[in-house]
Amino acid sequence: MASCLRNASAVGRWLARLGYGTAERPVLVIAAGERWPDGSLRPALEDLLGAGAIIAELESRGAGPLSCEAAAARTCFAQTADVTSAVAACSSGIELARSGFADDVAIATEFDASVTVPVLTDGAFDHGTDATASIPNP
Repeated sequence: MASCLRNASAVGRWLARLGYGTAERPVLVIAAGERWPDGSLRPALEDLLGAGAIIAELESRGAGPLSCEAAAARTCFAQTADVTSAVAACSSGIELARSGFADDVAIATEFDASVTVPVLTDGAFDHGTDATASIPNP
């Protein structure tokens, strides 16, 4: 599934409702990052904060135990007082602002603006599911 700051809590709720995030049904949350012009990996603060937000929601619903990496991502999110300002001041935010896309940073950091959970099905994301809807266990 795809997630970001805009739907992090919805994704966390959806995963928890399906029983993921436990020792019996572990879940992997990946802060994808970006690429530098030379193709090497560029860690992205917005992806780390989004992953941390999902993990925080899972933990609030009883998920665990958390790996050290998951706990660190959750703590980064929880301890960032102003996510929008932090992302605007990071490499990605500065790059977007310089390219005329500062508004995109504000939109991307609208925490929990969406309850949609886009799910990859047969190689494409479907319209997603509303995290507030009843979801059968797979």
